[in-house]
Amino acid sequence: MSVLRKALTAVVVALVLVPLLWLAYSAFLPREALYSGQPLTLRLSFENFRNLAPLGLERPLVVSLLASSAVVLLQLMIALPAAYALRSGARMLGLFLLALAIPAELLLVPLYGLLQSLKLLATPWALVLPFAASPFAVFLLYQGLLRQPWAYVEAARIDGAGELTIMTRIMAPLLRAELAAAGVLAFAAHWNLVLYPRVVAPETYPTVQVALANLLRSSGNDWGLLGAAALVTSLPIVLLYFAFEKQISKTFQGGIK
Repeated sequence: MSVLRKALTAVVVALVLVPLLWLAYSAFLPREALYSGQPLTLRLSFENFRNLAPLGLERPLVVSLLASSAVVLLQLMIALPAAYALRSGARMLGLFLLALAIPAELLLVPLYGLLQSLKLLATPWALVLPFAASPFAVFLLYQGLLRQPWAYVEAARIDGAGELTIMTRIMAPLLRAELAAAGVLAFAAHWNLVLYPRVVAPETYPTVQVALANLLRSSGNDWGLLGAAALVTSLPIVLLYFAFEKQISKTFQGGIK
């Protein structure tokens, strides 16, 4: 049984890794190798990366980095007090679970109308403000609070500490892993948005996914160039994941209560 489980795990891991490895490999393949029918050549080059230079991916990268970082900061600042309020007895958990179940695409049309009425379309605020609060981040931090001994909070209250002090100086340090996991997932989710930024700020503030979609449309089947672009634009998320891998694993190995 153990061997079968390991074999199935290996198959699933292979199915996930093979496309990613092919993406990375194709980025270093010379163009002629892809079309010669011999893609397993040992001749690797940086030609595809050099061809990225005139495409102007720097601006979309900066826009995505700033917008996704701002979203992470806002989500953590809002999610922590919200989760603390839930753990303290606020009866709104059902509302957050309901918000989790609503597909984000359903909100696109009303969000567009709201941003238009506030004259925020085609501005950086359109990329940030609608994502300032996340029910998933609240739920993740709430689960982290459930795993912490609540006696710390009660002892601090008896000593006269205020709720803000308890939340920021006692509970927040205990939630380092959950805060890191929520931040990384929020960054990745916002970084990978495709449809939303194309609708609210396609030309003025293009994100990396908008730039990749435009490149796919204009470059046709130049898979080496597309692979290089995808590899470069994926690096921030990959680096962020490896930087906080232990915290993410610890958060999800803790389970849900």
